[in-house]
Amino acid sequence: LGMMYRDGKGVPKNNKTAVKWYRLAAEQGYASAQSNLGGMYDNGLGVSKNNKTALKWYRLAAKQGDASAQTNLGGMYYNGLGVSKNNKTALKWFRLAAKQGDASAQYNLGVMYNKGQGVPQDYKTAVKWFRLAAEQGDANAQSNLGLMYEKGQGVPQDNKTALKWYRLSAERGNALAQSNLGVMYRKGKGVPQDDKTAVKWYKLAAEQGNASA
Repeated sequence: LGMMYRDGKGVPKNNKTAVKWYRLAAEQGYASAQSNLGGMYDNGLGVSKNNKTALKWYRLAAKQGDASAQTNLGGMYYNGLGVSKNNKTALKWFRLAAKQGDASAQYNLGVMYNKGQGVPQDYKTAVKWFRLAAEQGDANAQSNLGLMYEKGQGVPQDNKTALKWYRLSAERGNALAQSNLGVMYRKGKGVPQDDKTAVKWYKLAAEQGNASA
């Protein structure tokens, strides 16, 4: 019922009423409702934005194995929202969610391995997690996987495969991938050199505020 009010399905959209129903379910220990209630506090929807309260509900749901809550809880620790920044704890929650197939968690785990945050830097493991998220259609992961192939980090350098992942991400509206795809066309990397197509992708990225584009 909370979700119907949040999404405006069959009723006018009403975040306050959504919060009311989420809370009733969450207080009975229902993990999805706890996760959703955390999201409402996290984003200030129907309630005042409150990172500590968001954290409380995410944690309750995450401990019950809710993958979305685990991802969001990891994000709170990664960014230091409502709690001290802690990469190792972020990594723990991302890993639990990633193993359940959560694409955002897989992407975040890839970022942490790529940058060596809370774990020794490991490009091969970063590629593994980026690929799992990319294959689920996560545009950020597709963009990062393209970059790994372009640079030959954790995989053999391969412009054609880089181009494939950049294109998938760019078509989903990822500005960084659009800019990088423009570079590939401008330089003729993995594709015949084509300034007009380069301009097309640069323009799309530039209109989203990408400075390098």
